[in-house]
Amino acid sequence: MLRRNSLALITTLAVLFASLQSSAKEYQLQYPETRRVDQVDTYHGVEVADPYRWLEDDVRVSAEVADWADSQNQVTRTYLDRIKQRAAIHQRLTKLWNYERYSVPQQTAGRYFFRKNSGLQNQAVFFVADSYNSQGRVLLDPNTWSEDGTIALGATAVSDDGKLLAYSRKESGSDWSTIYLLDIDTGKQLPEKLRWTRWGNIVWNADSTGFFYTRYPEPEAGQQFQSLAINPRCCFHRLGDSQDQDQLVYQRPDHPKWSFWIQRTDDNRYLVMSISRSTDPQNQVLLRPVAAPLDSKWMPLVEDFENEFSLIGNEGAKLLFLTDLDAPTKRVVAMPTDNPGREHLTEVIPASDATLESVTLLDEKLVASYLRDVATEVRIFSTAGLPLRELELPGVGSAHGFGGRQTDTETFYAFTSYATPTSIFRYDMKTGKSTKIRAPQVEFDPDQYVVRQAFFESKDGTRVPILLSHRHDLKRDGKRPTLLYGYGGFNISLSPHFSVTYATWMEMGGIVAVPNLRGGGEYGEAWHEAGKKLNKQNVFDDFIAAAEWLIAEQYTSSEKLAIMGGSNGGLLVGAVMTQRPELFGACLPAVGVMDMLRYHQFTAGHFWRDEYGTTDDPEEFKALLAYSPYHNLRPGVQYPATMVTTADTDDRVVPMHSFKFGAALQNAQAGPAPVLLRIEKRAGHGAGTPISKRIDLAADSWAFLWERLGMAAKKN
Repeated sequence: MLRRNSLALITTLAVLFASLQSSAKEYQLQYPETRRVDQVDTYHGVEVADPYRWLEDDVRVSAEVADWADSQNQVTRTYLDRIKQRAAIHQRLTKLWNYERYSVPQQTAGRYFFRKNSGLQNQAVFFVADSYNSQGRVLLDPNTWSEDGTIALGATAVSDDGKLLAYSRKESGSDWSTIYLLDIDTGKQLPEKLRWTRWGNIVWNADSTGFFYTRYPEPEAGQQFQSLAINPRCCFHRLGDSQDQDQLVYQRPDHPKWSFWIQRTDDNRYLVMSISRSTDPQNQVLLRPVAAPLDSKWMPLVEDFENEFSLIGNEGAKLLFLTDLDAPTKRVVAMPTDNPGREHLTEVIPASDATLESVTLLDEKLVASYLRDVATEVRIFSTAGLPLRELELPGVGSAHGFGGRQTDTETFYAFTSYATPTSIFRYDMKTGKSTKIRAPQVEFDPDQYVVRQAFFESKDGTRVPILLSHRHDLKRDGKRPTLLYGYGGFNISLSPHFSVTYATWMEMGGIVAVPNLRGGGEYGEAWHEAGKKLNKQNVFDDFIAAAEWLIAEQYTSSEKLAIMGGSNGGLLVGAVMTQRPELFGACLPAVGVMDMLRYHQFTAGHFWRDEYGTTDDPEEFKALLAYSPYHNLRPGVQYPATMVTTADTDDRVVPMHSFKFGAALQNAQAGPAPVLLRIEKRAGHGAGTPISKRIDLAADSWAFLWERLGMAAKKN
């Protein structure tokens, strides 16, 4: 402890004295010294150096890594706190964030459950109400679970009779969670405490005497946030039993990296097991009658990973699935349980030119949500696939929700866009009428802003959409500070949504530009395939082309252009800034996957094998090495100003990625632009982060860009 405090003090004093009389942009940063090691790995005859291997050690366990991280934070904090505009930015973010926000309600047994944040609460509060438009009463307030708001509410599952709530708590942003039980009528906490759960869902049985869940083995001491997430077990917990009495329902020790998702049909006829081997949507499907003993064998319906089969519901002995079989933009099919298999499918809703994202079975109707050029369309069909009507949305934007049981005659959804705060609607399945039930009051005037879509050509001629959001009075003079945000992976679509951070950026005179890169799901599975594994460079080419288009169209210039992305988007930022460092004025890679040669050896990394490929394959290794951000930094290059952000409890993309990349970038930087590492304490990959920490991070990010892009404290 003495050594750590001494090192932090020395670093702080060095930076302070070196920059005492100068502005943040002018003074020369003095980075902490980062030890290098002679680590060399050989892949398929190619030697690859890894001088910062020691930074892979868990920052919460290794004193040396913790000292280094504290020193980096000291340098970053000193730099950011010198930016005079940061206080005003933080104040505006806080004021703008202070509005009521609601989740889409869920109705069970005549009760309505939803989450609400009054404005600046660190965590949303969980409510129950007797009607959809009632204020309800508090069931769970996660803000009372910790002083700093770092324990969050995870999954929730209400029993069929509406009397019991199973829920999980997640601490410090970790993917690990613990399941608890609550009596809804009395608010009394039941004695259950089920540990070492992670991503699986919670599914009650029909008589509310127990539930199915998935757990992982207890990790070895000190490896909780580093070791691979393998060997899950689907179990059944009977109320009142201890966790060691829970009955095993399914596991695959022969395939320890597979994961499970269990569902029970609303008529209590079948249990359906979906098995995934990666983050790809393609899955196996197993079936078992609910009435069968818990240790019964499962009947295979789909025995490979060639296609996606997402269960929608059932009509008696017929199961309905959303699938990409013979349909890259997806369709709905029916499969008889007494004669399963692809060859026995019947088509219910054919594929269209819009991408079918989700389908719900409600009131003997299918509610189908599509994405057309990134905007939501919702169509209602009969269970025979006959078009009935379209749901009229309040504008061009994103809608999500539409949950419920098959017998429900109402459902709920949320609608939002970049300039439209999220509102909640009730939809009557009988009449087709939508009613707005929650409308936020935000100190933000959407009429002052414009959101428009354009298209540009990527390197290979592919047409890629981009959404631009900015003030109406914008002048296209090539001088506008512009934030280019991207993701491009895992079949995830970036659809428009309201963001306080984006709104603040636009108020500051900035442009928000969001291209829909290949690798996402915006145009179906073919779009996804075009940006994964050996095609990953397409994603980077799309992003680079977006930047060049913004400059050519006189929106901005390289000096005024910042790029930002998180997780797979952090990889995107890291890759393009190493390939085209002269193209950008500032870079904000967040919780990024930066070491593409070793990512699969930590926590959830092995799930990404089908997305990225691994070093086990010679061709995949060659492609990974060609763009891996950590391995493509070159000494003597002038890189853009960069602030790398991560968190100490990120056990999704472990912080070693950002640590190694940041250390290598500081070592390679030949220009005067700063390279900062910002490491959040008691936080993870993003989910469950307290509002106070989110505001602090946004203020730091926008202050960094304000200073690096030369933004003026006046209207642009």
